[in-house]
Amino acid sequence: MNVSLRRALPAAAVALAAFQVPASAQQPPQAPHFVFRSSVDLVSVTAVVRDKRGHVVSSLTRDQFEIRDAGQSRPIIDLQADATSPTSVALLMDGSGSMRMGPALEYSRVIADAVLDSLDAGRDDAALMSFDTRLLTLHGFSNDFAAIRRSLDEVKGWGSTSLYDAIAGAAGIVGERTQNRRAIVVLTDGADTVSAYTPEQVSLIASSIDVPIYVFSLAPAQPMGPNDTVTASRRNALGELAHATGGELFVADTPKAVEAGIKRLVDDLRHQYLISFEASAFQGLRRIEVRTRRSELRVKSRGWYHGRVGE
Repeated sequence: MNVSLRRALPAAAVALAAFQVPASAQQPPQAPHFVFRSSVDLVSVTAVVRDKRGHVVSSLTRDQFEIRDAGQSRPIIDLQADATSPTSVALLMDGSGSMRMGPALEYSRVIADAVLDSLDAGRDDAALMSFDTRLLTLHGFSNDFAAIRRSLDEVKGWGSTSLYDAIAGAAGIVGERTQNRRAIVVLTDGADTVSAYTPEQVSLIASSIDVPIYVFSLAPAQPMGPNDTVTASRRNALGELAHATGGELFVADTPKAVEAGIKRLVDDLRHQYLISFEASAFQGLRRIEVRTRRSELRVKSRGWYHGRVGE
C-alpha cells in the first residue's frame, strides 16, 4: 500500500507500510505546525554526554544537568541512566539507483550487521526499512535479528531518492515505541532528488518526538561525477538534521571510517540519559537545550519539543 506522506505525517499513531509522494507536490509545507502534538505535562529528552576526548560520560546525576526551555531554566523531575533498558532501532537503507556506485551497498550491509550484533534479543528489537521514492517496511520491529538479516537481501539499488521524506515517515513509526530508547540509523549516499520535505522540516518532526537520527553517509571519498557523490552542502544538511534530533552524521566512505562510526553509534545507544521535566504551558514548538554544569562536557540531545496546545 502506498500512502501520501502529507496525509500520513499528522497521524503519528498510524504505522506506515509505505508512502508515495504525490507528483503534484511541488512545494513542501512552509511551517511544521503539523508535528506530532502532545498534551502531556512531562517532557522526556534523551541525551548523550561526552568529554573532550570523545569518551562517553555515564555517571552524572540529576543535579549535574540543566534544562533551558526557550532560554529559561526548568526543574528536572527525573533522570534515568539505565544501560539495560530496551532499545528500538530502525535501520533505514537507501534503495535508490545511486547506491549502486562504489562500495555503498556493501558498507550499508556491514553497518546493519554490526548494529544488530550490538542489540540484545532478550530486551531489544529492530526494524528494517528501505526507500527510493517510497518507504517500505521490509521487516517490522522484532527481536528475530536473523530474520531481519535475511531481509537485507531485499534491498536493491534502483530508482530515484526521497531521502528526507523517508526519514520523516520512519520517525512517525519509531515514535510509537514510547517505552524504549529509540533511534533511526540511515544508510545512504546522501543524494535526494524528489523529496517534498526539507531537511529543516524533517529535523523538527523527528526532534519534536525525540527520535535521534544517525546518518551514515556512504558516498565515495573521491567524486566520480556530479551525480555520483554527496556534495559538501548535502552532507552539511544531513549533519544539521541529525544534530537537531540528538543524533549524528558519520562520513563512512572507508572501512576505517565505517568501523569508527559503528563504535560511536553503539556507545550512544547504550549510554543515553533519559531526562524528564515539566512542560510549560504554550502553543507550538519550543526550543530546548540540555547542558551539564561541567563546561568541559558536550551534551547531544534534541533541540525542540512540541508542548501543550492552548486549552
